[in-house]
Amino acid sequence: MTDEDWMRQALRLAETVLYITAPNPRVACLIVRDGQLLAEGATRQAGGPHAEVMALRQAAERGIDVAGTTVYVTLEPCSHYGRTPPCVDALIAARPARVVIAMGDPNPLVSGQGVAKLRAAGIAVTTDICTEAALAMNPGFVARMTRKTPWLWLKLAASLDGRIALANGQSQWITGPAARADGHHWRARSCVVLTGIGTVAADDPLMNVRHVETARPPIKAIVDTQLQVSEQARIFDGTPVWVFTCVSNPEKAQRLADRNVQVVTLPAVNGRVDLHAMMRWLGEHDINEVHVEAGARLSGALLQAQCVDELLVYMAPMLLGEGIGMVHMEPLQQLTQAQRFEFIHTACVAPDVRLSARHIDHWKTLLQALQQQN
Repeated sequence: MTDEDWMRQALRLAETVLYITAPNPRVACLIVRDGQLLAEGATRQAGGPHAEVMALRQAAERGIDVAGTTVYVTLEPCSHYGRTPPCVDALIAARPARVVIAMGDPNPLVSGQGVAKLRAAGIAVTTDICTEAALAMNPGFVARMTRKTPWLWLKLAASLDGRIALANGQSQWITGPAARADGHHWRARSCVVLTGIGTVAADDPLMNVRHVETARPPIKAIVDTQLQVSEQARIFDGTPVWVFTCVSNPEKAQRLADRNVQVVTLPAVNGRVDLHAMMRWLGEHDINEVHVEAGARLSGALLQAQCVDELLVYMAPMLLGEGIGMVHMEPLQQLTQAQRFEFIHTACVAPDVRLSARHIDHWKTLLQALQQQN
């Protein structure tokens, strides 16, 4: 097997911890000798051991001497003391002959220092193997470290003619049960599930994860400019909720706080919550990935504010005619003004189709930030 083959195997292992590591990145490590996998490990929940330590522990349990092996790791080993000791020190002590790394760690506390320490210890290092695939595993972590805001995807469920509801507002259900269940995977991998006051008022949703087992459920959040949300809304179920508003209402905020709800007062732009300020606040609070399920108005506002990094569109094989479009946005005057996305994945979720599209410029910016570390 080639370095790329082993790294893709490591990335598949990293995917098994997709739901649990935040705010840490999802990382996996393989220890290989003479084409044979000796041990492996993936990062545990925040505060737990990282991938390299997990793999080294497994090797020790099996009585394997790691000296002279090749280690494959999907992210540059950390070189600083955080909640756990530096992984690079553990690797150096194990004395592998070579370490192969998918991508550098954009954390300023690491950013090349892990690679430098390994080389200074006489260990050969190969970098940038399957970099884009490694970035796709952790776009939120890289975004938070480089641009200080999380990676945000917008989920939409629509008919073939792009309607999310009939003209009278009826929307349940355009897509089928399989598509709705599939959407819970994306909720589960996110740090925050975000919606708007319009959706809460119209549908009274739970916005929780029900079809995926996760030990780290995402925080729920509402954009509510006027703090109009009903205190009896089902979304307030005792789990953490953030409400982003422009209104100061200490009495209501305290009543909500008693139900594990934090009211976050932000500046207003054109009479609505400043979405850029919200994204910065989320980044400051260690949020890597944001999953949005909202109505056409908030979805359009996020797009117009250039906050959307990825689209997750479930399309049902039906035509609805006149109705509510996927997003409400101001009309463009030129096609050159359109935001450009590229399709990255399609899947049949019978009877519907899931389309994933990534913002071209946002993705290039993350890649360039990683390349600048070299």
